[in-house]
Amino acid sequence: MPIDLAGRRALVTGGSRGVGRAVAMMLARAGARVGISYLSRHDEANAVVAELGAASWCQAGDLSQ
Repeated sequence: MPIDLAGRRALVTGGSRGVGRAVAMMLARAGARVGISYLSRHDEANAVVAELGAASWCQAGDLSQ
């Protein structure tokens, strides 16, 4: 069942690798503008943003607090 998230925004915590990366990619394929957060994996996060495209962004920080 396809999901249409065109015009929506999503924030994925821990989006620089693993399950978070996979979720970010799935949301982007569904049409959402995707932001990811990460704690310390700057290079990995930037690589994910490059894959997601121009409508995506990343932010460093600990969002668990």
